[in-house]
Amino acid sequence: MKVSFPLSLKISLWLLANLLLLGGVGVGFLLAHGGLGWNALMGGPAGDRVQGVGDIVIGEINAAAPDARGAILARFGGAYGAEFLLFYNRGEQIAGPQLALPAAVRAQLVLPALRGGPPRPRDFGGPPAVQRPPPADGPPAAQPPPPADGPPRSEPPQLAEARGRGRFIVNEAGYWIGLRVPFHAAAGEPPLPATLLAHVTSRWALLRLLDIQPWLLAAAAVLVVSVLFWLPLVHGITRALGQLTLATGQIAEGRFDTRVPASRRDELGRLGESVNAMAGRLDTLVNGQKRFLGDIAHELGSPIGRLQVATEILESRADAALQPQIADVREEVQQMSALVGELLAFTKAGLRPRTAELATVELASLVGAMLAREAATARVSVNVPAGLAARADAPLLSRSLGNLVRNALRYAGDAAPIQLSARRDGENIVITVEDDGPGVPAEALARLGEPFYRPETARTRETGGVGLGLAIVRSGIAACGGEVRFENRTPHGFRAALQLAAG
Repeated sequence: MKVSFPLSLKISLWLLANLLLLGGVGVGFLLAHGGLGWNALMGGPAGDRVQGVGDIVIGEINAAAPDARGAILARFGGAYGAEFLLFYNRGEQIAGPQLALPAAVRAQLVLPALRGGPPRPRDFGGPPAVQRPPPADGPPAAQPPPPADGPPRSEPPQLAEARGRGRFIVNEAGYWIGLRVPFHAAAGEPPLPATLLAHVTSRWALLRLLDIQPWLLAAAAVLVVSVLFWLPLVHGITRALGQLTLATGQIAEGRFDTRVPASRRDELGRLGESVNAMAGRLDTLVNGQKRFLGDIAHELGSPIGRLQVATEILESRADAALQPQIADVREEVQQMSALVGELLAFTKAGLRPRTAELATVELASLVGAMLAREAATARVSVNVPAGLAARADAPLLSRSLGNLVRNALRYAGDAAPIQLSARRDGENIVITVEDDGPGVPAEALARLGEPFYRPETARTRETGGVGLGLAIVRSGIAACGGEVRFENRTPHGFRAALQLAAG
């Protein structure tokens, strides 16, 4: 049966589902920390971490002399793998390397409120105080102080943005991160809104700047550990199942000495022990049956031989009126003798030790001798290259080929051609016997080679044997360490292929 959904695929899909679950957890983590896009990340904790770096940078710049601002930006740029630039929010550069800003970055850089003209300190320090005119006849009226416990005056939006509440990211010619910061042009002056730009050229550097790199490395480590954690289990199960599949296939071919490693201490180990026990039991039963058949055939040989002699004597002395009955008896005795002969051949082939020493057999001479013995030289066309040899037991191989040729002659018809060919296929030799007969029913192909099995149940002994011919072929080739394959030809015909090790 063809496996359409193997266990290894099921386990792999289960592992994939586990990894997808971990990935879903990671996506949920990102969503909880601001979202999936870069701008979403800038609005979450990752953006807060970058903003913290920007606050440190602008703090040092505000406290340093104007000529030291470039060195401060270069120092932080080297530490974070980025290029830092400082701009007024109207687009004028304050410090940092001179870089050509993409249009999208410049559009984000200039605040809409400042596009009409240069900034003025009073634009960012609150509205000017209202001056009341003095009375005509007295001193200026005193201004009432603000209540000590009243709410503070609201901060203008430009200064609020300058204090770090605005940040953006642009993906063009690299990655540009903009951080709104308050910049003190000189000591004692009100802060002016400015933007600290960080430019990186690679996504990995961006992740480092956003401080996401450790999280990604941790996620990758979790995935690798998960795969490494699952691999021994998957490999162990699939390897054990592969051994069981191979062993049961060999047992199905009649190799009952096959055993499965049963070192596991789980259900697969118990299954392996059961397979081994089954193979041992089958070996005992089948070999016992073959020995029993061989013993019976051997014991029947002598009385059948005496019957043949007695039949010949009776035929020579009987009257003419009794000759038809004597002929029937002689035919029955010949059938019994043929059956006993095939039983002996079958048991000898099946009981031959599989570890027997095999010899190099030159195929052309063996095939020629076999065809001469079967009187089939005129009916069979041979294509066996000279010098081609196989590792086999010569008598068993000759008997197997003889049975195949005899089977083809019997069913192919008098006029149908029969081809016997041999070729080298890598380290193997493939011998084929083909005919143009009717073939066999498709459902019977799997059972060909079983003892006493005949595809045509209505077949008589005049049209066929007892069902041991192909069984002898399969047993003989198996004893030689080879394999047999039976198949129908298209549009009609039958093919038997023998595969042996090259000599």
